[in-house]
Amino acid sequence: MANHKSAIKRIRTNQKKRMANRYYSKTMRNSVKKFRNLEDKTQAQEKLPQIVSLIDNLAKKGIIHKNKAANLKSKLMLKVNAL
Repeated sequence: MANHKSAIKRIRTNQKKRMANRYYSKTMRNSVKKFRNLEDKTQAQEKLPQIVSLIDNLAKKGIIHKNKAANLKSKLMLKVNAL
């Protein structure tokens, strides 16, 4: 167990950040999953900018790797173009 005051605070802040990161990661995964199940091209084109923005923000914050973000966006755009 941590003995220093700063170490105890660091444990608390790390826990809060970890929970927030898990929430955003799960939200992104759920939205991508729902997007992949779409069959209507117009609806997919409307939702694509929102999902791309979400993925970009997570990559910018370091929650997901920038290459993973690029791969996700690429696959989603291929999906829209294939509809």
